[in-house]
Amino acid sequence: MVSLALCAAQLAHAEKPYRYYAVGDTTDVALPRPANPALVLMGGGPDVDAAFKWMISKGGGGNFVVIRASGTDAYNPYILAMGGVRSVETIVISGRTAASDPFVLRRIRGADALFIAGGDQSDYLKYWKDTPLESALQELANRNVPLGGTSAGLAVLGQFIYSGMNQSVTSAAALANPYDKNVTLDRDFLALPPLARAITDSHLDSRDRMGRLITFMARVVNDGWTSSALGIGIDVETALLVENAQAVRVGLGSVYFLRSVGLPQVCAPKTPLTYENVGVQRLSGGGSFDLGNWAGYGSTVNYAISAMKGTLVSTQPGGAIY
Repeated sequence: MVSLALCAAQLAHAEKPYRYYAVGDTTDVALPRPANPALVLMGGGPDVDAAFKWMISKGGGGNFVVIRASGTDAYNPYILAMGGVRSVETIVISGRTAASDPFVLRRIRGADALFIAGGDQSDYLKYWKDTPLESALQELANRNVPLGGTSAGLAVLGQFIYSGMNQSVTSAAALANPYDKNVTLDRDFLALPPLARAITDSHLDSRDRMGRLITFMARVVNDGWTSSALGIGIDVETALLVENAQAVRVGLGSVYFLRSVGLPQVCAPKTPLTYENVGVQRLSGGGSFDLGNWAGYGSTVNYAISAMKGTLVSTQPGGAIY
């Protein structure tokens, strides 16, 4: 009978449409509402400790929730060891049923900080967009609960999204054909005012993604989604900390802020992209960036990049793209 009961319990657990892991005291405690909206934009690769500590402080402690569509609970001990939180919970939400589950929604609505892990952003859009989970995340943002994401988690934070619905596209392929089957775009998963009109990309330096980011911007303008597009590209092991639209950089790399100028000169299927004078501001070191005015201060370097028949040309000395 004991064996039968154990099997029944295991079966019941296996039938849940999500996986849930927790460490610490998950009791919900009412904390003061954060004064300002806070975002962490992380560029993938090794996590940036300072970014998580900042999220914890802005959320006031309490319950730190990590969501993902695949993977493990590896963030739980990592974040808990930083201190300042009551608990850390990871929820693996790998389907639309899970994204509507009352327990999942309750744990998300009770989050005092929420982070979207890396993985595959196409899963996040397929499983989470236009579900109660999306609404719960927007509720957190509206209450100024700190939100963050890395890699795929970063990709879904901007108003415009590279969805990766087929397979990942390289800069070379995107520049050669802006309507390549792998240049798949989406929009309006979350409404985060500092990221209005923006599309993000991660691993910018290590995977040479500047060309595809400029292509994504050309597409959203050419397709009539906006009259001008903004791009944020983040290097690996780097994070942008945004509070009330004011941003600082932490980590080892740089953050690139791009702004388009009108319609692309040439943006058509099976035709190399021509898009002239995309403004770039590179934030390195201890500078800051105002997302509201799209202006950098301190150690920001300003230059322009043009896509000329599928090839990037930079105004930096020596023609450096990064």
